[in-house]
Amino acid sequence: MSVDLPARIQLREAGTPADGIVEGPRLLREPQRKQYELFTLRPLGRVIGAEIDGVDLGTPVTPELREELNHALLAWKVLFFRDQRITSAQQRAFAANWGALETNPFIARGDDEAVTRFERTAAMPGYENIWHTDVTWRPEPALGSVLRLIEVPPVGGDTMWADMAAAYDNLPEDVRARIDGLTAVHDYLPGFDRFSDPALLAQWQDRFPPVEHPVVRTHPETGRRTLFVNQAFTTHIVGLDRAESDRLLRYLFLQAHTPEFQVRFTWRPDSVAFWDNRATQHYAVNDYHPHVRIAERVAIAGDRPY
Repeated sequence: MSVDLPARIQLREAGTPADGIVEGPRLLREPQRKQYELFTLRPLGRVIGAEIDGVDLGTPVTPELREELNHALLAWKVLFFRDQRITSAQQRAFAANWGALETNPFIARGDDEAVTRFERTAAMPGYENIWHTDVTWRPEPALGSVLRLIEVPPVGGDTMWADMAAAYDNLPEDVRARIDGLTAVHDYLPGFDRFSDPALLAQWQDRFPPVEHPVVRTHPETGRRTLFVNQAFTTHIVGLDRAESDRLLRYLFLQAHTPEFQVRFTWRPDSVAFWDNRATQHYAVNDYHPHVRIAERVAIAGDRPY
């Protein structure tokens, strides 16, 4: 039996679906193309992700190169470098061009306090396969991170990044109005309690109590509005009852899942990614277990979101 067109149309309510995801064109503010003097840049996505050729991360960064790389980072939010046979010390030196380095007390160290080592094996699988922004449980979350892959599984183990400025741009106008001025609580416990030693977690509760950040932050260098809640560490929105907070956060978390806002990078040994933690979320795809995947990360201290 056929269904007449008006009845079929009525099966879908007018307006935005409850999950906020609608088909059709997205508002994608593609970065302005720039001719760089000291390297070549090849975009890997429409709004996020670019591969850099012609830079050796093992050599000192001149002020001119730092300026061009920072311009590229702000425009494309995550930069990728291939065939970088560098040491941990050289990785730290490169990252330090963007500020003081910081540590994460819940993740194993590399060869010194500034290096975090992710050694994933059959006995220790990865738990980073959730969309998140690093260390938002800090009062001043990281500016960015430099990640270097040392051992890559035979297949899988990609990392994905999402542009959270694009996610904010594509929220319906009524949602943007609703979340403007709201703050949310961020806490390390939800992100680490499933796989960390309870004694270690308890040890840091006084040092890192839950902290409030704006649901929408303003990027301190570009001025863009960026959605700043994430599934790993954001627990609730201040001033809303739990049910309403949970509904709104589920809605906002889902925005990172939109492929048009994402870039996906396939690693090779000695590949390096440098991302702007103020403007992105990322997801480490855990499709390689029980194979080995070893990476080292250096994080750059940031400022308080506003």
